[in-house]
Amino acid sequence: MAIQLTEGYVDGLAPNAAAIKNAKGLIQKNKLVQLHQTEDGTLLFGECAGSGKSNYACSVDFIQPDKEPTSRCSCPSRQFPCKHALALMYAYVAGQTFTTATIPEDIADKRNKIEKREEKAAAIEADPTLKAVPKKKTVNKNALKKKVQAQLEGLDILEKLTLSLIRNGLSTVDATVIKRIQEHVKQMGNYYLTGAQVELRRLAGLLSPKNNPEANYTYAVEQLTLIHALIRKGRAHLQAKLEDPELALDAESTIEEWLGYAWQLSELEQHQRMTEGAELIQLAFTSYDDPGRMEFIDLGYWLELGTHHIRRTLQYRPYKAAKHIREEDTFTEIACPKPLYVYPGDLNPRVRWESLATRAVTEQDVQSIHAQAYTSFAEGLKLIKNQLKNPLADPYPALLLQVSQFYQSEEGQLVMKDSEGQSIGLTDISLPIGTSTGLLPYLPQETLQDVTVLLVFEHQMDTGQLIAQPLSIINGNGIMRLLY
Repeated sequence: MAIQLTEGYVDGLAPNAAAIKNAKGLIQKNKLVQLHQTEDGTLLFGECAGSGKSNYACSVDFIQPDKEPTSRCSCPSRQFPCKHALALMYAYVAGQTFTTATIPEDIADKRNKIEKREEKAAAIEADPTLKAVPKKKTVNKNALKKKVQAQLEGLDILEKLTLSLIRNGLSTVDATVIKRIQEHVKQMGNYYLTGAQVELRRLAGLLSPKNNPEANYTYAVEQLTLIHALIRKGRAHLQAKLEDPELALDAESTIEEWLGYAWQLSELEQHQRMTEGAELIQLAFTSYDDPGRMEFIDLGYWLELGTHHIRRTLQYRPYKAAKHIREEDTFTEIACPKPLYVYPGDLNPRVRWESLATRAVTEQDVQSIHAQAYTSFAEGLKLIKNQLKNPLADPYPALLLQVSQFYQSEEGQLVMKDSEGQSIGLTDISLPIGTSTGLLPYLPQETLQDVTVLLVFEHQMDTGQLIAQPLSIINGNGIMRLLY
């Protein structure tokens, strides 16, 4: 069986553009000294000369045709695939000769382990009673108490900082105050308050002299309000946790993540935050830079078929490790997670999965998107406004709405209205996910009538208005992505 590879497919596997360039450079320099493939054509392997005396042993395994190939290499790189494995695939695409050889013993052993895991998973799927009850995570309660007490102490320090900023007034903020805020950013890490670190870093950015702080005063006040809510709600939560003999996690709200907790999938399963048999269709995708988190974020919006639920996938790529993590991309099939893990959240909670089956999108799937959208703006906006009342809620909720038509107001603003005549103004939100509203005038008018639209909302602090940005338009012809 010959492996079907194209250069575009291999490009899509690369973690970044530099890895592609370096891999092709290895081929040009004739660094690949051995090229082999197994008789069944499911494994490419060989050796690549490196900077040391010994060659690197690299391979790309296609034994699971419904999944991305597994790359392996003896080099120390943390990129997957590394440049040596990519070079192996590019050489194959280029038509270089790969001699038939026996599969290496270490790879055969790894394949056997994977096969046993898959057999076990198939048996459990056929008979769920075979699934082992997940072991409850053991907690060192004394250590956890000390951590909670440290977090409370950190919130006290954070409160003193914010109160001093309010008393002195934002107009007095200068380079010295900015430096003080940045020192507190580092300090919050010592108190296990990573959420506070992020919000203080955002506050420092709003008040920085290079960002025209006078124009940002309204948003800086809103940021201080958010930090105050984090202090108040975080303190109440931590004090209640100390009074709980089990020091249990709150799996219903987002407060744990605000305080810096990272949920494990096993914990979500223990709290029954998982769904079997869910099917999702991606409606929009984008990547953006979040200086507050010091991470790049890959953001996908998905509709869980058969429900109103808009879910989000979030991949965080920290600045320091971004080149080692492959950026996610637009997904054009139906995703069938096994199972779907749902994080605590608001209208659009984060979801994740460990394994995934896929199928093609059908006309019926597209029709179901229309069926799950809210027909009345009033009904949908009520949900949005209720969420935005909570300072610790996601400030950019997304919703599917059925739209009767789009038009331009006398003031020149793009507007959409529903079948009842209620209208919503459209403009791009402040989250740097990319522009899309300005694309609407270039679309054929017939594609903008009686359609379903995925929108992301924001309450503009400077105008007091609720605005919406269209991300995708779903009509009889399919999904028209404005962000992808």
